[in-house]
Amino acid sequence: MNDNLQSIDRSFGLNALSEQRNKVLRNTYWLLALSLVPTVLGAWLGVATGITRSLGGGLGMIVFLGGAFGFMYAIEKTKNSATGVPVLLGFTFFMGLMLSRMIAMVLGFKNGPDLIMTAFGGTAGVFFVMATLSSVIKRDLSGMAKWLFVGAIAIMIGGIINIFVGSTAGMAVISVMAIGVFSAYMLFDLKQIVDGGETNYISATLALYLDIINVFQSLLALLGIFGGERD
Repeated sequence: MNDNLQSIDRSFGLNALSEQRNKVLRNTYWLLALSLVPTVLGAWLGVATGITRSLGGGLGMIVFLGGAFGFMYAIEKTKNSATGVPVLLGFTFFMGLMLSRMIAMVLGFKNGPDLIMTAFGGTAGVFFVMATLSSVIKRDLSGMAKWLFVGAIAIMIGGIINIFVGSTAGMAVISVMAIGVFSAYMLFDLKQIVDGGETNYISATLALYLDIINVFQSLLALLGIFGGERD
């Protein structure tokens, strides 16, 4: 009798845990989709007004890092309250604004709109593959965390150096590295949700959003370098 009760309790616990994971994943996907709206608005505003045109070199780096880390700190502090979602959406608007400078440069090519759509499609494809893998891989991927962090730091340092060097080849190398590292990060972050390691959907959305925006930006940079057609 006791064994039967224990089995029922265990089964109930597993079902509740599975439901919690599915809820976090579902809420994350919805918020991630919603976060793209302010991103597009921010990018459109930046391109239309040229407000970020002067943010090159060291000034652009300071504005970007200050704004990004400020927003991420605020998101971390508000993730368990009703304020968390608006703060996250404010961050995605800011990221769209910062992305507008690159988008404007790509739109300067004759095939600029095609390059942007190709980068968007490529990013969506990467996300689909990683989401599929995260649902079928049974192995614990937590050991990837430290290596991915080292890779992200190396990319950030390389990117900062290249701002001052201005090397096209350097930008291409950094972009390739970023696509690899942040695609792997995407798999890692999705697996964290699937395995129950991440239970806050705002934190989960932030992590996946950063993965997606970095892959998109890097794909766009590569397409602009190697596929841009001038009039």
